[in-house]
Amino acid sequence: MLAPLQNGDTYLFPERIADLTGLSEYGTAGDLVAAFIAAFIVGNLMLAMTGVAGPWAKRKITAAFTDRIAVNRIGPFGLLIIVADAVRLLSKENIIPENADRPAYDLAPIVVAGSAMLGFAVIPMGSGVQLADPEVGLAYVFAVSGIASIGLVMAGYASANKYSLLGGLRAVAQNVAYEIPLVVTGMSVVIFAGSLQMSTIVEAQAEPLLTVAGVAIPSWYALINPFAFVLFIMANLAEVGRNPFDIPEAPTEIVAGYQTEYSSVYFVLIYLGEFLHIFLGGALIATIFLGGPAGPVLPGIVWFIIKIWAVFLLTQWFRSAVPRVRIDQLIEIGWKGMLVLAFANFVLTAIIVGLIA
Repeated sequence: MLAPLQNGDTYLFPERIADLTGLSEYGTAGDLVAAFIAAFIVGNLMLAMTGVAGPWAKRKITAAFTDRIAVNRIGPFGLLIIVADAVRLLSKENIIPENADRPAYDLAPIVVAGSAMLGFAVIPMGSGVQLADPEVGLAYVFAVSGIASIGLVMAGYASANKYSLLGGLRAVAQNVAYEIPLVVTGMSVVIFAGSLQMSTIVEAQAEPLLTVAGVAIPSWYALINPFAFVLFIMANLAEVGRNPFDIPEAPTEIVAGYQTEYSSVYFVLIYLGEFLHIFLGGALIATIFLGGPAGPVLPGIVWFIIKIWAVFLLTQWFRSAVPRVRIDQLIEIGWKGMLVLAFANFVLTAIIVGLIA
């Protein structure tokens, strides 16, 4: 039986492709091919946005905040810097440190980038684009995105570089300190929705919260529980390593941390993984707090992309405007501040939902 999706959609993306292409007539083999095609489309959509964000948008946004010009020489608005950077980085020699611990050194970039790509498998993007919709969808996203911590530790340890080792240790300390508040805050949304299933969480936000002057205000959890929304954004900033929590890289302290010894295609994968995780964080925020792909007039997938780019803009704003905290301050904020606030929000949410029920 096909799983229901939001906005009247009745098929998951692979089943939709199987029906449109006639692959459903070929049984399991056809379903596998349709699933591969669907995953290929979603994966390339995310990679395309990452390709724009890393070489071009990041520079343009930072320049706007710091009153500079940024890239403007190669192509219209400097857009061809994307192609130029890709050619430049991929054509460089891949230099491996003499004492690197392989295959850990080789696998780390794949683990970092791959863990983010896996997370998009259960995100409802609107317009019928959702690869899978398991009942434990939200838990799945938290689980696979957390695998990136292993990749960062592998990169730091295997590089045979003390700066890289410090960056890897900082990364795991930071992720452990903020992963728990992130998950606990996300679980407060589950209490409201009554399910871990991503499509159900989106559907629960579809009903209007109230109507003001004939305008229906949606029951997005960002409006119902703005405290949890802010907590989740701050914890997500730490998860993706953006200011004030860019401690694992900290160029002024440890060169570039866990990625110091990476070059050529390996550096591209590490860099790609960083931005994929930012977009995955934006997709998660859009899904559980901002109604997913819901929005007026425009197709659902357009609203979904707008929302995750808005989160990306927020991360770059923090990167340009907020100074980095020290590692001891970061750990203290995580364990003594965010963790306590996350559990307080969780308990308060449970009490309110219990009283209403």
